[in-house]
Amino acid sequence: MGSLGKDDREEVIQAWYMDDSDEDQRLPHHRDPKEFVSLDKLAELGVISWRLDADNYETDEELKKIREARGYSYMDFCEVCPEKLPNYEEKIKNFFEEHLHTDEEIRYCVAGSGYFDVRDHNEAWIRIWVKKGAMIVLPAGIYHRFTLDSDNYIKAMRLFVGDPVWTPYNRPHDHLPARKEYVETFVKGTGGQAVDAAA
Repeated sequence: MGSLGKDDREEVIQAWYMDDSDEDQRLPHHRDPKEFVSLDKLAELGVISWRLDADNYETDEELKKIREARGYSYMDFCEVCPEKLPNYEEKIKNFFEEHLHTDEEIRYCVAGSGYFDVRDHNEAWIRIWVKKGAMIVLPAGIYHRFTLDSDNYIKAMRLFVGDPVWTPYNRPHDHLPARKEYVETFVKGTGGQAVDAAA
């Protein structure tokens, strides 16, 4: 009961329920009062995470182990900021459209920060703030979106099993097998406990 100490992932990943305001998407959008969400609760939704050494990602043994264990054979980098991303305004708008993928979305923040928003079992938005050192996996079939925070910069490593497919399927795409499988496993609660967040 609390004797395990603080989870060091909490220094680079925080999550909370969002308010319903239409203000700038890059603001935190906390509810009043603030309602934080634990990393365990995220794991119940299929969202798993690690804290890694972002200054040494080229030689990080832990990252190597995760990639081998989970079959992440492909890797590249994506910098999201007005200066580096072609068609920035259009891309940011697309990233923030609610969508799903038929494969996991794996992002490792090596610099900067940003928000991934996911739906809970009751369709409420949870905002996940990832900062340098945070690695996050969104399961195939989860509805989500992404935006920068007010610092307007993130550099993320993108990982993938096999050849990358970045196709977003904007909501609604409930008929896709990946969505049905996600709902079966995590929403109906038949498999959420099987996820080891520290795998």
